[in-house]
Amino acid sequence: MTAGILENADNLKIIAHSAGSIKHVVSREVIDEYLIPRGIVLFSANGAIAYNVAESAVGMIMMGCHRWAEFAQNFRETGIWRPPSIRANARFLMGSTVGVVSASQVGREVIRLLSVWRATVLLYDPYVTAEQAAEMGAEKVELNELFSRADHVTVHAPSIPATDNLIGAEQLSLLRDGATLVNTSRGSVIDHAALLAEAASGRLYLVLDVTTPEPLPMDSPFRLLRNVDIVPHLSGSGFYGYHMIGTMTVNAIEAACAGEPVVGAVDYSRYDILA
Repeated sequence: MTAGILENADNLKIIAHSAGSIKHVVSREVIDEYLIPRGIVLFSANGAIAYNVAESAVGMIMMGCHRWAEFAQNFRETGIWRPPSIRANARFLMGSTVGVVSASQVGREVIRLLSVWRATVLLYDPYVTAEQAAEMGAEKVELNELFSRADHVTVHAPSIPATDNLIGAEQLSLLRDGATLVNTSRGSVIDHAALLAEAASGRLYLVLDVTTPEPLPMDSPFRLLRNVDIVPHLSGSGFYGYHMIGTMTVNAIEAACAGEPVVGAVDYSRYDILA
């Protein structure tokens, strides 16, 4: 969406992006020069996609900590029933402590879903107050405390300069043996060299829906580790979320044309920290 287009859009009320990130659609300059002065709403359907990603993230925690994929692969390859080399019992999701990195749209939905598992939820997000975290059902903590206390960690931070390699060797070393780490956000949020070093030790279980780069090269050591499950960036897939994209987009357009508040409108003051 360029300045040239907006110069000729005198009656424009809303720009509706029926997907996630809006940064490749509208720049900060366009927002400041056109959208804010003209009162134009920018809508994103990332709230709809968040339903799918959150469902996937919780499922990946369960898959990772239960080692279902490893059991299935082992049985397919060897026919051995319950091999002692694969962990069969542990602190799984029910009653565990789960660390959520970032109260993004996805992070908030994950917290909501976790409530049925009687889990203690820890939240790291520098833009959220302790009171706001408590309202979501989480305890606000610093990043290192989250990693030192959690049985499972799920990452939902946006890919922005402030989150580049946000999670590194220091944080990963704090995870207890047998912890599960799930990343459905962006590969750049985790230092891959540090992640590989911890993964190669065999003491952690990883489920990576995103990596840097995507896909990982054929000779990547991550591909050879049985405690690492790599998923081809599919966490956003799902009929429910896709249906909600359409529903939310139509509702947003109708609301904007009626001069009513738009659910899903982008908060321009938060543009720089959006995914």
